[in-house]
Amino acid sequence: MAEFNSVRSAPEMPEGDDAKHVFHHRIFLEPQEKKRNLKALVVKQAKETCSCTPAKVKDCVFSFFPILQWLPKYKLKECLLGDIMSGVIVGVLLVPQSIAYSLLAGQEPIYGLYTSFFAGIIYCIFGTSRHISVGIFGALCLMVGQVVDREVQRAGYDLEPAAVSGHTDAVVHVNGTISPVNQTSQKLLCDKTCYAIKVGATMTFTAGVYQVAMGFFQVGFVSVYLSDSLLSGFVTGASFTILTSQAKYLLGLDIPRTSGVGSLITTWINIFRNIHKTNFCDLITSFLCFLVLIPTKELNEHFKSRLKAPVPIELVVVVAATLASHLGKLRETYGSSIAGQIPTGFLPPSPPDWNLIPNVALDAIPIAIIGFAITVSLSEMFAKKHGYTVKANQEMYAIGFCNIIPSFFHCFTTSAALAKTLVKESTGCRTQVSGIVTSLLILIVLLVIAPLFYSLQKCVLAVITIVNLRGALRKFKDLPKMWHLSRVDTVIWLVTMASSALISTEIGLLVGVCFSMLCVIFRTQKPEAPLLGWVAESETYESLSAYKNLQTTPGVVVFRFEAPLYYINKECFKSTLYKQTGVNPAQVKAAKKKAAKRMLRQKEVGSGGNQTSISMELVSEPLGFHTIVIDCCAVQFLDTAGIRTLKEVCKDYEEVDVQVLLAQCNPSVRSSLIRGEFFKEGEDHLLFHSVHQAVDFALGAQEHNGTCAS
Repeated sequence: MAEFNSVRSAPEMPEGDDAKHVFHHRIFLEPQEKKRNLKALVVKQAKETCSCTPAKVKDCVFSFFPILQWLPKYKLKECLLGDIMSGVIVGVLLVPQSIAYSLLAGQEPIYGLYTSFFAGIIYCIFGTSRHISVGIFGALCLMVGQVVDREVQRAGYDLEPAAVSGHTDAVVHVNGTISPVNQTSQKLLCDKTCYAIKVGATMTFTAGVYQVAMGFFQVGFVSVYLSDSLLSGFVTGASFTILTSQAKYLLGLDIPRTSGVGSLITTWINIFRNIHKTNFCDLITSFLCFLVLIPTKELNEHFKSRLKAPVPIELVVVVAATLASHLGKLRETYGSSIAGQIPTGFLPPSPPDWNLIPNVALDAIPIAIIGFAITVSLSEMFAKKHGYTVKANQEMYAIGFCNIIPSFFHCFTTSAALAKTLVKESTGCRTQVSGIVTSLLILIVLLVIAPLFYSLQKCVLAVITIVNLRGALRKFKDLPKMWHLSRVDTVIWLVTMASSALISTEIGLLVGVCFSMLCVIFRTQKPEAPLLGWVAESETYESLSAYKNLQTTPGVVVFRFEAPLYYINKECFKSTLYKQTGVNPAQVKAAKKKAAKRMLRQKEVGSGGNQTSISMELVSEPLGFHTIVIDCCAVQFLDTAGIRTLKEVCKDYEEVDVQVLLAQCNPSVRSSLIRGEFFKEGEDHLLFHSVHQAVDFALGAQEHNGTCAS
C-alpha cells in the first residue's frame, strides 16, 4: 500500500496555526493484485490456443479468409457500379505501368503483367482493406532490379551479348556443350531472361515468407521504426535512383546497368561518357511523351474533383507511340530499342530456385519490411478515412501471400501503391471486387492484346516511369513546412533521402532507421529541464523559461526533467539540476572544507579575529533555498542507474542541508523507487501527487524546523 504526503512523526507536530503548514491529508492507494503465477498463465494460454471447437474453427477460417465475411454480404446495387468503374480505370492505368516497371525490375514486360494480375486477386482473398490497390511499386522494383542485375552478373550472363528484345520460354534445355563463358557452379538451363525472372521470383518468395513469418509471430512492431518522414525520404531517394536508371532509355544508350554503393553517380558518369552515342529518335520521342504526359497529369490532378475519372493519358500515349513506331519502322530505320515480342497466355508454374535463396535472403529483408510497412500504413489510413477497421496482422499475411503464391508464376515483389490507391478511391471503389475487375482487364491484355505492343519503344516506358515519380519528388516543396513543424523529422528525411540516393537503397534504409533511433536517443539524452513557477491563484506549475508572470516560492526550487531517467542521461540530469539551481553540492562541500581548514590554520597561527569571523561566514553562508521539488510527471521510467543517480542527488543535497522531494511520479517510477530501496528504513514516503502539495509540505516543514530551533 502506498501513502503520500505524510509527515515525519506525530510527536514533532506543532500545535495551533503552525500545524496547518505541515499536516496534509494522507492519500492511501491500494495497488491492484498482480497474478504472477507463470505456470497457470501458460496453461491457460495453451488451453485457449489448443482448444478446437466448431465456433473457433469457423472464426479462424473467416479471419484468415476475410473474403468469406464480406462477399456473401455484398450489396450489388450500392457497390457493383463503383467497383466496376474503379477497377476498369485502375486497370487501364496499370497496364502501361506494369510494362514500364518491368524494365525497372530487370524483367521482360510480360512478367509485370503477370505480377499485377495475381496481386489483385490474392489480396482480394486475404486482405482486410476495401480500398488499397496492391501491385507494382517503383521503389521495390528498383530494389529487385538491383539484386537481379547482381546475380545475373555473378552467373556470367553479363558477358553475353545483350539479349534480343523478346520473350523466350521459361526453360531452354542445352543439348550441346556449355560454352566456357557460361560455365558456373551449376549448369545453366535457361538464358539471361529466364535466369533474371528466377532470381526475381526467388527473392519475391523469400520476402513473402518473411512477411508471413512476421504476421505469424506478430512482430509487426518492426514497422514502428519506419516513421513517415523516414519512409518519405526513402521513397524520394529511391526516386532519384529510378530516374537515373531510366535516363539511358530516354537517350537510347546501350550501357550496362550499375548497382551497389554509389550506383547513381557511376550511372551518370557512364551516361556522360556515352552521350555522343545518343539515339535522336528515342530522344525526340521521349521529349514528345513528356510534353503530353506531364501537362495532362497536372490537369488530371487539378480538376480531379470535377472529373468522374482521370484521363487515361498513359494508355493513349502507349497506343499512339506503338502505332508510330510500327508504321514509321523506327527500329529498322533508326535503331530504336523496342519492347519486343510479348507472348499471350501464361507460362507453366515453376518453383523458385532453392539454390538462390542463400544469395538473396539478406536482400529480401528490407524489401519485406518496406512492403508490409507501406501496405499496413496505407490500409490503416484509408480505413480511418472511411470508418472501418483493418487487421494489421492479417495485412501482413495478405501481402506475404501476394508475394509467395505469384512467385511460382514468374512474378516479382508487390505492395500497396499510394497513387493507384488514390485513383481507386476517387473513382467510386467500395470493396476489393474492384481489384478483381482490374485483374480481369489485365487478363484480357495477357490473352489477346499483349502482342500488339511489340513495336513500343522502351524510351516511352521510361518516360511513364519517370513521370510517375512526380509525387515523390514534390516532397521537396514540403520541406519548409516540415522544418517548421519538426526539425528533427526534416533532418531524418534529408539523411534518409541522401543516403538512399547516393549510397544505395538498402544501405539508405538502414542509415535512416539507425539515424532516427539515434535522434530519439539524443532527444532523451539532453532533454528540456526547466525550473517551474506557479500560476497565480491556481495550483498549476509551468516553465519559467516558457511563460511570463509566473511566481516562485521563496526557499523552494521546482525542477522538471522531461525525459526518462536512465543510464544515457543520468549525467545530464545531475549537471542540469546543478546548473539550474546554481548549487553544486560537491563544490559547496569543498568550499566549506577549504574555509574550515583556513579558519583552523588561522586559529593555530593566532591571526586576528576579523579574518576568523569572515571564515565563519563562509562556512555558514546560506544557499538561498532549503528544498528542491523534482517534478517527475515526464519521467516515464527509471533504470538502476537512474535510481542510483536520484539517491546520490538526495544524499549530496542533504549534506548541504537541502531536502529533495519527488512529485507526480507514475506507478512505474514509484515501483522502481521502492524496489530500489530509495527510501531509508523507517522514513516516510515523501512522494507527492502534485507539485503544489510538495511545496506546501516543504514550507510547513521549514517553518516547523524554524519554530523548534527558536
